[in-house]
Amino acid sequence: MRRQAEQDAPAPAPGPVTPDDLDRALQLALAALREAPPAAWEGKAGTLEWDCWETVEHLADDLFAYAAQLGPKQPPLTGEVPFVWEPRRPGGPANAIHADRAAGPAGLLQVLEASGALLIAMVRTAPPATRSYHGFGVSDPEGFAAMGVVEVLVHTHDLAEGLGLAWTPPADVCGRVLRRLFPDVATGDDPWTTLLWATGRAELPGRQRRTSWRWYGEPR
Repeated sequence: MRRQAEQDAPAPAPGPVTPDDLDRALQLALAALREAPPAAWEGKAGTLEWDCWETVEHLADDLFAYAAQLGPKQPPLTGEVPFVWEPRRPGGPANAIHADRAAGPAGLLQVLEASGALLIAMVRTAPPATRSYHGFGVSDPEGFAAMGVVEVLVHTHDLAEGLGLAWTPPADVCGRVLRRLFPDVATGDDPWTTLLWATGRAELPGRQRRTSWRWYGEPR
């Protein structure tokens, strides 16, 4: 009877999203992206309008921007830290961060790693009571870590499609960011596919593919 009770007991709720989750996601993504052939970076990244190089720049820019929001002693609550974000071409991503193309893919991924390290460091050191602006809700350090993880996971998915790479991130990390940022979405048995569905990148049985989506950054 005890064994049956253990089998029937609900799985424990996933814990908070941590800087280690972000570091793990980033390092796994970098390892995957380093396998890309050099000539593939000019191709489109999945269903995005950007090429793979631009998509990595956009991802690096996201991580940098989230770190910047946590940087001031009095973080902004009504808008973003006012860096200049601008595209390099019409239709390209509006970034503050751009990689030197002369440095090649290795340099591009170094820019990504450095930007991610800034966010990891800020999440580790910011007091938990810190609050800062994001368009999807004023958030705390854990929320910005979760946003960074989602950016890394789903944009690496986009990149993997464009670069011809395999990419399946850890289910436990996917489950934690779903719980933190997508409280309206049931995790299900496959948190990674559910996260792709939640961000408009996959279909799930019985659910129409999302054509618009958002997360909820407010602290739980």
